[in-house]
Amino acid sequence: MEIRIHTGMEEIPAGQWNALLTRDQPFVRHEFLHALEVHGCVGQVFGWLPRHVTVSEGGRLVGALPLYEKYNAFGEFVFDHALAQAYGRLGLRYYPKLVCAVPYTPVCGPRLLARAEDRQRIYPALLQAARQLADAVDASGFHFLFPDAEAQDWLEGQPLLVRHDCQFHWRNRDYSDFEDFLSSLSAKKRKNIRRERRMVAQAGIRFQRLDGHAATDNDWKAFARFYRDTFETKGNIAPLNQDFFRAVAHAMPDRVLLVLARRGDETIAASLMWRDDETLYGRYWGSTEAVDSLHFETCYYQGIEYCIEQGLQVFEPGAQGEHKIARGFSPVLTRSSHWLRDTPLLGAIRQYMEREREAVHQYMQALEDRLPYRRAP
Repeated sequence: MEIRIHTGMEEIPAGQWNALLTRDQPFVRHEFLHALEVHGCVGQVFGWLPRHVTVSEGGRLVGALPLYEKYNAFGEFVFDHALAQAYGRLGLRYYPKLVCAVPYTPVCGPRLLARAEDRQRIYPALLQAARQLADAVDASGFHFLFPDAEAQDWLEGQPLLVRHDCQFHWRNRDYSDFEDFLSSLSAKKRKNIRRERRMVAQAGIRFQRLDGHAATDNDWKAFARFYRDTFETKGNIAPLNQDFFRAVAHAMPDRVLLVLARRGDETIAASLMWRDDETLYGRYWGSTEAVDSLHFETCYYQGIEYCIEQGLQVFEPGAQGEHKIARGFSPVLTRSSHWLRDTPLLGAIRQYMEREREAVHQYMQALEDRLPYRRAP
């Protein structure tokens, strides 16, 4: 068994990496992670340094981790600012840390990559490799963010800390069309959604949905501008760029959904989503005009319609946002696993995470009373 640490995806055979994936989710595919690197979306500037782990036997890849050495919390979505501050108050160093994740992508998916028949012997090797790398770079710990349920269940059997959080997902209950979906909602919520859609239509806005085959360079140029402006108006740095979006669309055209909002010949808003065979993932949006309910239509209702038309079962529109509940999205638990070095803070951190898990559980229970459905979904 040979274990290697890689500073770039170009060092790893794409076909062998992708062969380890148990589902065709786009974000952990070699093409996606490689595009992040070659188009400057990760690296020293953004605090994401690739340290991917591979395990090989007889020249064949049998295990891998999408792993990064981190010097900030940018683009993680499992928030640990308070933890870093607590370390600082005690004169302890929190950075660097190691993060097994997809940069800027709060989507549960494969993290410990191995074929099903190899997992029981490869998973421990991957975990040990992360621990050894943490020692080598003097990291405060390592973190598995948004692993899929199978990997997280295994991780929870290891001596790791566990955190919980909540997202909001829509589920397709064999709806025949958007009106069928609306019929499952309470009258008040149904009326509100119809009103929001009507306001956008009355503003003269029409929508176009494009996959990676159909989207043009001008479409990606427009979307990249919307995306960048959304970040910059909030004083944030936009890590992704037009070249990245175009590269992923070219590499995985059937996994891309670009929603364009047009008034006449002008594109005034857009949202970018990705998909696999079961799930639609809403990720980014932007607009040049403040049109009432345009965000809801572009980011939610167009996605729901698409899922119904395509037979997709789940729509994950992005992290956070209680306003999604009124529009048919339900609370879903997300989990992460963490290893931290033994410090005077470790006991307090463990207690904090226990309280956090209980608070998330209570929060999700309270949200059940706010679901908009006429009948239990």
